[in-house]
Amino acid sequence: MSRSVQTLLWPAMLALTVGSAGASAEQSSDTLTKIKNTGTVTIGHRVSEPPFSYLVAGVATGYAVEICQRIVKDIAATLGKSDLRIEYVSVTSATRFVMVKSRRIDMECAATTNNAERRKMVAFSYPHFVTATRFVSLRSSNIRSISDLAGRSVAATTGTVNLDQLNAINRQRMLNISVLLNRENSDSFNLVTNGKASAFVMDDILLAGQIAASSKPDDYVISEETFSPPEPYGILLPLGDDAFKAVVNASLEKLFTSKDIQELYTKWFERPIPPLGQNMKLPMSPELKAVFSKPKEYLE
Repeated sequence: MSRSVQTLLWPAMLALTVGSAGASAEQSSDTLTKIKNTGTVTIGHRVSEPPFSYLVAGVATGYAVEICQRIVKDIAATLGKSDLRIEYVSVTSATRFVMVKSRRIDMECAATTNNAERRKMVAFSYPHFVTATRFVSLRSSNIRSISDLAGRSVAATTGTVNLDQLNAINRQRMLNISVLLNRENSDSFNLVTNGKASAFVMDDILLAGQIAASSKPDDYVISEETFSPPEPYGILLPLGDDAFKAVVNASLEKLFTSKDIQELYTKWFERPIPPLGQNMKLPMSPELKAVFSKPKEYLE
């Protein structure tokens, strides 16, 4: 973060921190104070959500994780602490919100959809990706539309927007779909691979990641029909901590409006990634370019 940005932000952050004394833990603006006192930023990550957030040889990595590592450098500059450490904590779709609300983690760096219902529990940074909900199936099954899922078993991951959208369409269209719940995206995808589920409903980019990491990518097809309009991903942050969110968003704005974001995007979406060398082969969409050109909060 530039010195000028620090100068502008720090008085506001200090005022917010002091003014929040006595407020509840969820509403207080104390994340920056906590980080300064402990010398540690705690990042929540996923185990198997490539290319956003996953483990390689036990180490957290991915597009969202690397973005958060850059945010930490700017937090360190803002606080004047060059020796900030990062503590990585594994979270799941079901535990990520609880971990942020309870302040067990300072931010969750993964592929988490920002919507109005979730913003009642947590805050979101500026969007770092845009995606839509679709399903993946075996090409040989010849399942092409949502209507083709009627009467079939369909996998979904607990704690996701995708599950809510699947359940809503299942009720609205009376499709009689049997929903098979799993904790991790990899488990849901494996049910399709093993023929135990006809499809897996998830964000299209995460489906592409599962396919790219599989032994036979050509065996799978992602639906053209969507369960929702495109929605953004954001970094999860504590609700009510405006000072902390201001530092995070300032860091993201600096990244998104520089050439670095294209280099970072290319690294994770257009080149082979570890550990298997899979390639998403996914150029940056016009929608995402527009988001990066003028970063702002998503409040729809």
